[in-house]
Amino acid sequence: MTIRFFPRGAPRAIGLGLLLAAGTAGLAFADAAAPVPNKGDTAWMLTSTALVLMMSIPGLALFYGGMVRKKNMASILSQVFAIVALVSIVWVLYGYSLAFTEGSHQLVPFASGDHPWLGFLQGYEWNNLVGGLDRAFLKGITPDSNVPTFSNGVVIPEYVYMAFQMTFAIITPALIIGGFAERMKFSAVFVFILLWVTFIYFPIAHGVWYWAGPDAIADAAKALADAPDDAAKEVAQANLDAVLNNAGFFNKMGALDFAGGTVVHINAGIAGFVGCLFLGRRIGYPHDIEPPHSITMSMIGASLLWVGWFGFNAGSALGSGPLATSAFVNTHFAAAAAAVGWSIAEWIHNGKPTALGAISGAVAGLVAITPASGFVQPFAALAIGLIAGLFCFFMVFMVKSFFRYDDSLDAFGVHGAGGTLGALLTGLFATRAINAAFGHDAAGNLVATGAMDGHWGQLLNQAAGVGIAWSISIVGTLILLFAVDKLIGLRVSPEEEAAGLDLSQHNEEGYDLGS
Repeated sequence: MTIRFFPRGAPRAIGLGLLLAAGTAGLAFADAAAPVPNKGDTAWMLTSTALVLMMSIPGLALFYGGMVRKKNMASILSQVFAIVALVSIVWVLYGYSLAFTEGSHQLVPFASGDHPWLGFLQGYEWNNLVGGLDRAFLKGITPDSNVPTFSNGVVIPEYVYMAFQMTFAIITPALIIGGFAERMKFSAVFVFILLWVTFIYFPIAHGVWYWAGPDAIADAAKALADAPDDAAKEVAQANLDAVLNNAGFFNKMGALDFAGGTVVHINAGIAGFVGCLFLGRRIGYPHDIEPPHSITMSMIGASLLWVGWFGFNAGSALGSGPLATSAFVNTHFAAAAAAVGWSIAEWIHNGKPTALGAISGAVAGLVAITPASGFVQPFAALAIGLIAGLFCFFMVFMVKSFFRYDDSLDAFGVHGAGGTLGALLTGLFATRAINAAFGHDAAGNLVATGAMDGHWGQLLNQAAGVGIAWSISIVGTLILLFAVDKLIGLRVSPEEEAAGLDLSQHNEEGYDLGS
């Protein structure tokens, strides 16, 4: 089922998930002289992979750790570190395969048209959100296996691509714990994250980033152009349609997400918000909760996040060319503008700016620019960052205070809200001058990408993608939290919460202060 509200050509270069249908062993090319990876591209992708891993450990661990109370420092560090290890193993076993290989084209139950009240599911294939198991246990991948990138005939090693995507799968669930920090049992975190990446992250990653790849589309289009007669053209057209349909749901919708605004930030931020509501407030919230115990630790963590984000966004170009440089520059400008925007808002509201506010603003800008980083001009990145800093400040200081929900470390206020804002602003500012995401028209002209580029319908594509991602994350997270709560219980006892999760869950403390 192809759903694109305002289509603009073939769904090429819609996100960083550019993997060709990976069921073909080694993703070999038919030509005698198959393309080989460029050493510069490979080096940049290896560097980007390390940078994104650094965002989780130690970046996010320290950023979150500094914001909790001292008695919960070791607990936060342990949770983030455990998530890195757990998701890495799951990724090798089946996560990579489910996210980035071709899934079944069989219709889901009730999608055959026999049930008119479920008409929205008619023609809905499993491949829209779920890949296959062709790469389970990394089956078929060798050091010589390559995957395509944004450009026809340009490849990178599949091991590098697999590892790069793994770091995104790692940091996304790690972000979630900021919504319910200081009150969930370690065992519950472990089980919940295992289920969440399996049933929510992998499907959304597949839905946004999986497609047939530029080479498959180009080959099918060439076969159609070369067809000698009407019968051959009909066969070639059917093959091209099948190739274009071999993509995830969000991808076919035309929703733009260059580096993870939907897959990572909206997904994690909404899950953290659902978790904070499901578990309820911490004891004493909001009046008896101590302020962050170490701004220094949070500053170090945020700085590592800022630097690591260059790998997150610029690495999503899957090479070291012009698109990577554009994403690199946009990432920095957005972070800087958001830090200034948040600080000014805080200065006006509270009378003084704070270091915590500046780093929170920077992270908000990095979140918002993530989906747009490979689609917009530098001055648009500045605008996105400034708006994100002001908007996320409003969400954290106004909305959160008004509704009194206990989003402990502002996972929703920064990642959920910032990711949603960034996705929508991507539809506004995206331009073909940076990334001709929808290819060329019949006359060979580049097709407009975003609203200010002439494609106002892209705003609706983005809004639809955001709404569907919110729905999947809300419903899925609720179901999983309910199941884990019934199975082993989610929340620590009041006595354990009062003593701190360092001692109650790990029998150790984050600091040895001496006798």
